[in-house]
Amino acid sequence: MSTLITIIILSMLPVSELRGAIPFAMAKGLSPVSVFFLAVIPNILIIFLALFFLDYIHKYFMKISVYNKLFTMYLDRVRHKVALKNGMLPFLMLFLFVAIPFPGTGAYTGSMITWFFKMERKKAIPVMMLAVVSAGVLVTLASIGVFSLL
Repeated sequence: MSTLITIIILSMLPVSELRGAIPFAMAKGLSPVSVFFLAVIPNILIIFLALFFLDYIHKYFMKISVYNKLFTMYLDRVRHKVALKNGMLPFLMLFLFVAIPFPGTGAYTGSMITWFFKMERKKAIPVMMLAVVSAGVLVTLASIGVFSLL
């Protein structure tokens, strides 16, 4: 039971997300299908939690100097990674940014981008959800060694 909780927590942490949760679970000998769902569903929930936090709670935390400094540093990193086109971030770029499982990308950063650029939520949330599923597929395939066969 503690392994399942660890997988869920890893998939919800900004430092690991799916890149950490899925390989950890596969190393524990769990089936790829159950690992996929066990990691992807909590990671999708992060989108809603992060956007709720940014919309309603973030402004109060900005009054705390340590939080303000860390948030500003994170936001600066996101700004440098995101290429803007005519002042707008296309949804395809958002999808790729969340779906490609590199360090510093994922549901948290996608939510931050959506919030920062005031993207239409009805479009951005499904794009990010599909991107998380895609990242889950990529990380699961990599964890079972599919890419090493190529």
